[in-house]
Amino acid sequence: MTGKAGLPQRLHHTAYVTTDMEKTRRFYEDVIGLPLLAAWSESDQLFGKLRTYCHTFFGLADGGALAFFQFANADDQAEFGPKMPPSPFHHIALKVDRQTQDAISARIAKAGIREPQTYILEHGYCRSLYVEDPNGMIVEFVVDHPDAEKINADRLADAHQTLKRWLAGDHTSNNTYR
Repeated sequence: MTGKAGLPQRLHHTAYVTTDMEKTRRFYEDVIGLPLLAAWSESDQLFGKLRTYCHTFFGLADGGALAFFQFANADDQAEFGPKMPPSPFHHIALKVDRQTQDAISARIAKAGIREPQTYILEHGYCRSLYVEDPNGMIVEFVVDHPDAEKINADRLADAHQTLKRWLAGDHTSNNTYR
């Protein structure tokens, strides 16, 4: 895949802190289906003291990953630990096809995860399956609308104008796909 000059090529990884690495591994590998690509056991001088931690990576199809840290020292864990706000507006979204979304949904149900920890929203321009991970982070699995290319082109064409209008107080919806 050739990227645009000067833009990042893809997400390499995004990192979070977990309080229970095994629960996190079971969720992302066994329930969601992301393979555990690496587990690093490390000790480094970081931010003024020696920190010992485990750093794991769970793979995405494009080569990116979700990464998690767990610290050996309780003080380090408390300092850097999860501070996930209880909000559906703080989440990570991953693109999937409908078959993959259905398979993840089935594994979520089989794992006994129910509402409010999981739900589906039909946004019109996409269909999203949301699930809360063991750390309180919301993970969204997005299936794009069949006309996603046209929808994306339309939103690109009016993105600055829509933002300017919204910031000026005109909050009229431009989502005509619901």
